[in-house]
Amino acid sequence: MTPDQVKLVQESFAKVAPISEQAAVIFYDRLFEVAPAVKAMFPADMSEQRRKLMATLAVVVNGLSNLPSILPAASALAKRHVDYGARPEHYPVVGGALLWTLETGLGDAWTPDVAAAWTAAYGTLSGYMISEAYGGAQAAE
Repeated sequence: MTPDQVKLVQESFAKVAPISEQAAVIFYDRLFEVAPAVKAMFPADMSEQRRKLMATLAVVVNGLSNLPSILPAASALAKRHVDYGARPEHYPVVGGALLWTLETGLGDAWTPDVAAAWTAAYGTLSGYMISEAYGGAQAAE
């Protein structure tokens, strides 16, 4: 990621943060719409899960300018996700739901440059997480 992309991700997330509860609802509604099978991996009461999602996103977004500072937490999170039943093929689906949520929430502020920055950020982190959780061979699939 370039410094400009990091800045775009951070600035656009700052616009979503005030509506984080609504954004989390939109994200999970979209995820369960496009991948209904993953719903079984989540609790019936999603309120805590939605809070955790937005808190984690905030940490990641704030840490993008110093990526090594967030990699240990990303590694631990990836390994926990294995225990929940997450597979490498779930990562692109989650990424799609995240980008869709951001596009929906940001409206006109979702520009091609912002989309490219978020795509780069998600690609960087999801690739790392897949590698950490499943090994390098799985990350390429």
